[in-house]
Amino acid sequence: MGDGKPVSPDRIRSIRQEKSTARARDLADSLGVAEAELLAAETGQGVTRIAAHPDALMQAMPGLGEVMALTRNDSAVIEKVGTYGPYTPGDHAAMVLSPAVDLRIFPKHWVHGFAVEQTRGGKVRRSLQVFDAAGDAVHKIHLRDGSSVEAWRALVDAVRLEDQSDRLTLDPRAPSEPAKADRGAVETLRGQWDRLTDTHQFLQMVRKLKMNRLGAYRIAGAPYVRPLAPDCLHGLLNAVADEALPFMMFVGNRGCIEIHSGPIETVKPTGPWLNILDPGFNLHLRADHVAEVWAVTKPTRRGPALSVEAFDAEGMLILQAFGMRVGDVDHTGPWAEIAAALPGLEVAA
Repeated sequence: MGDGKPVSPDRIRSIRQEKSTARARDLADSLGVAEAELLAAETGQGVTRIAAHPDALMQAMPGLGEVMALTRNDSAVIEKVGTYGPYTPGDHAAMVLSPAVDLRIFPKHWVHGFAVEQTRGGKVRRSLQVFDAAGDAVHKIHLRDGSSVEAWRALVDAVRLEDQSDRLTLDPRAPSEPAKADRGAVETLRGQWDRLTDTHQFLQMVRKLKMNRLGAYRIAGAPYVRPLAPDCLHGLLNAVADEALPFMMFVGNRGCIEIHSGPIETVKPTGPWLNILDPGFNLHLRADHVAEVWAVTKPTRRGPALSVEAFDAEGMLILQAFGMRVGDVDHTGPWAEIAAALPGLEVAA
């Protein structure tokens, strides 16, 4: 296990029985397999392989009623309870918009899908789980007590694949892209940054300059960015909770970004985890994974957009948090005050 040799489905099933209470992600890591391989091994034993493309799944989601939507990366997990709203398809990017479940979807990464119906702790648990080409989790939908089991079963019947093998063919995991910057183009970067009119233009801009997000932050300097102490997120969340301030938090991976919009109440650290534990919204963040945090200001047509963004040691984006405007009510002023009070970090020029 973990020695580079393939782990057979039989062996996976045996170990899952022995360690029935282990979290799937932790068990997969201990075995040296992808999380999707754990589910594939149980195909025919409460697990059904299904079409994974969001066009095949998302149109039916509102019919399930109230569910829990979960999206994660290596360092953070976001869980929102609610009903899926209308789905807007797209070849490159798609989305689901509803008050509770707000998703940005990148369909090419929705590769392996499973419907799961298994008894755990004396209770039947049902879910739909989607993974990328490497077998890493992209998005999961967990049914709740009030969800429509009939709609779930009808959907599973409709998207069930002919191939119900217990083995998966996976691609190698794509490596993290480290920070990429061109100090010789810093004045060009700042000039183009000044001309932004929408935050969504930023990634296209830095790509054209042969940089990436973190690389641009590292060289842009004030007033565009301010480096923050890596342990500042606890203070940020406490301040937002104390003021009951609506804000937006984005947590995602290559295939899906899930967004919370609104206030928070309960911030609770537990060991290495920093948690938000609210009715309808949970966040679980490995605070010890946070290596860099940046306060970033981008111009938009509606005024400056200020974000606080956390990265891991490999340069992967863990989460982003933004101030909110709700209709005619603008909460970005108090948000900017909270961000300005966060401890900064001295960095070499």
